Amino acid sequence: MNPQLDQLLARLDAVMAPNAPANGRGDGGVHVGVDLGTAYTVLIALDSTQTPIGAAYRFAQVVRDGLVVDFGGAVELVKTLKAQVEQQLGHELTRAATAYPPGVPLAEVRATGYVLEAAGLECVGYVDEPSAANNVLQVKEGAIADVGGGTTGIAVIHNGRVVYTADEPTGGTHFSLVIAGAKNIPFEEAERLKTDPARQKELFPLVRPVMEKVAEIIRRHVQGKEVQRIYLVGGACAYPGMAQVVEEYTGIAACVPGKPLFITPLGIAMHAAQEAQ
Repeated sequence: MNPQLDQLLARLDAVMAPNAPANGRGDGGVHVGVDLGTAYTVLIALDSTQTPIGAAYRFAQVVRDGLVVDFGGAVELVKTLKAQVEQQLGHELTRAATAYPPGVPLAEVRATGYVLEAAGLECVGYVDEPSAANNVLQVKEGAIADVGGGTTGIAVIHNGRVVYTADEPTGGTHFSLVIAGAKNIPFEEAERLKTDPARQKELFPLVRPVMEKVAEIIRRHVQGKEVQRIYLVGGACAYPGMAQVVEEYTGIAACVPGKPLFITPLGIAMHAAQEAQ
């Protein structure tokens, strides 16, 4: 795995901290990634050395299972995040890459690009989400499972190359739906409880069946592919116990890198840098 990962994530923490100093770069070497997720949309800017210099994110349900379901809302959301990062940098952002779950129809993939363009960003490239994550993790052998809000995407990697991808519904939004149903509370309140460290142990028995479904999806797609380790990314993987459940179901060692919500968006921004070369 990437030996610089901890340093990269520490830098991301620094630029996202409240009252972080401006990181203006006017040399034209800014590379932007936009991850339009089912639960969270994230915008990250990298400098010419692929170091984070700006980032913003927000919870919003403008995408479902990789498909844009609220075009106007998605555009306004990206505009808002774009303005936040522009304030951090001190200059305008004009270009960005975006991503899609494996298997999404081409027309829907292009829809995410249209969102960027309507928000004032030229779309410079598309990349599938697990491959974007591997831009950051630099896995040589193994599998990456990107557990987003609505879907779980899997990429099997051999000799540093993605040789197989798949995507199926089930992700972090389903955690919140189960909590909302069990507690008889609104979805928004369930989402807040899900991310509250003080409540996660109590809620674990409720969300474990969803974790098991995710683990079963991963197991089926890595079966017979000589995978020795599974790397779990996506916001849902921040929930304590996720790696252990995946290990139990797959019989394969699993781990969660730091800040799993931001691994794929970082990789999308790196894809933008690759497209600029």
